[in-house]
Amino acid sequence: MSTPAPHAAPLVLVTGASGYIGGRLVPALLDAGFRVRAMARHADRLQDRPWRDRVEVVEADVQDPASLEAALDGVDVAYYLIHAMGGGRSFADRDRQGARSFADASARAGVGRIVYLGGIHPDGEELSTHMASRKEVGDILLAGAVPAVVLRAAVILGSGSASFEIMRHLAERLPVMIAPQWLRNRIQPIAVRDVLHYLVGAARLDGAPNRTFDVGGPDVLTFAELLQAYARAAGLPQRRILTVPVLTPRLASHWIGLVTPVPTGIARPLVESLIHESVAAEADLRALIPAPEGGLTSVDRAIELALARVRELDVATAWHSATPAGAPSSPLPEDPEWSGGIVRGDERQRPVDASPETLWAVLEGIGGRRGWYSWRLGWISRGLMDRLVGGPGLRRGRRHPDKLAVGDALDWWRVERLERGRLLRLRAEMRVPGQAWLELGVQEADDGGSILHQRAIYHPHGLLGDLYWWAVWPFHEIVFGGMQRNIARAAEAAPPDSRRAVNTDTDTDTDTEETA
Repeated sequence: MSTPAPHAAPLVLVTGASGYIGGRLVPALLDAGFRVRAMARHADRLQDRPWRDRVEVVEADVQDPASLEAALDGVDVAYYLIHAMGGGRSFADRDRQGARSFADASARAGVGRIVYLGGIHPDGEELSTHMASRKEVGDILLAGAVPAVVLRAAVILGSGSASFEIMRHLAERLPVMIAPQWLRNRIQPIAVRDVLHYLVGAARLDGAPNRTFDVGGPDVLTFAELLQAYARAAGLPQRRILTVPVLTPRLASHWIGLVTPVPTGIARPLVESLIHESVAAEADLRALIPAPEGGLTSVDRAIELALARVRELDVATAWHSATPAGAPSSPLPEDPEWSGGIVRGDERQRPVDASPETLWAVLEGIGGRRGWYSWRLGWISRGLMDRLVGGPGLRRGRRHPDKLAVGDALDWWRVERLERGRLLRLRAEMRVPGQAWLELGVQEADDGGSILHQRAIYHPHGLLGDLYWWAVWPFHEIVFGGMQRNIARAAEAAPPDSRRAVNTDTDTDTDTEETA
């Protein structure tokens, strides 16, 4: 283990640094005076974070124990913020293996403390599969050789959190809703700023406590009352909520997947957690970590703050910031690993009577409210089909109206590569029998204008994948040809050297809020 410089600030490792909590914890730790090492499975997904130049970035995966050695070298406190949300039947195995690998590697590296964020759950009751897995992860860390502080929180209220987005869209879109009876169960929400306060404080705890602590806000209410609190903050009339005993978590999560931007696979574990009351059983941490200045944030204030961030399009991280568990991280098909595979593609280029800067502004502003400069009905229909089978559809929108970063979710795409001013590569996360990418590139032309390069790439999986490609092939000219023409027109119609994309005729009307 490396020896830190005399009097150096403690070094902390943040796993899941590309995720919702991890992405906000890093700057909070920096502001508190810690040295920070940020860990991600793909380091390039942190390259556009505003704090990137202030931290050490390491690429590692808890499923690969050998990769953890360098990540944990010299670390004083390690934050374990990794969950396999919506990861299919094997997610519990991955959670279990990852926690054991991390606990063992931390012991070998001489880490002083592990801090883990889990969920509040009632003791002695049968838990949902996801909640049971969260509990098991905490138990594994507590049983390890390194002392662990396990914080358990209920609903986290903050701009961009999955819980907040579910609440926001249900309240705004459904003045009358039929809901399961367990929406009347009590919960104790906590503002994300207070969660971060306790997480930072956990690194400074005296001694070596090895136990769980419940953390909650000052208010206890039902989720139904939480919906009404949002309606008040948003200036909406009181919502009418009719509860029935027959809506199962599976049915409720499918409904949420259709009404909100949160896919069914992410919604289901959140819905299942509401079956049980989520109220702090103790408040011991308050005696060890003083409350933040001004006290803990009330539910009404937390909603007001989150709503203001959303309306100002100033959301630091979102529930979709991290790559979903099990998502493909494969290279493009022309790379050596794909040798011998079947690759389908649609490649086009077009001269554009606009500067490269203007064209790039259009490309970087694509998606979300502006749409995809293409066959609107086709995109809407495909998005609805994707949501019906549990995919993200088009409602994830964008993190920022004009700027993208590697790792950003963009409707049903994710930004895989970004060379600002030159190349935007998107990888599809919609449900499709294969893997798909969309590349948009800018090249300067000899006459001072630019050339738009557009390439759709598809690697089919089996016969079904090939059949899918040929089924949609007749629509390529409408979709990809129309996209190229409309992007060119938008750039040519924009003011010279415009840095903001303009799209007035091809907006999708799927109401994709900026949720990141």
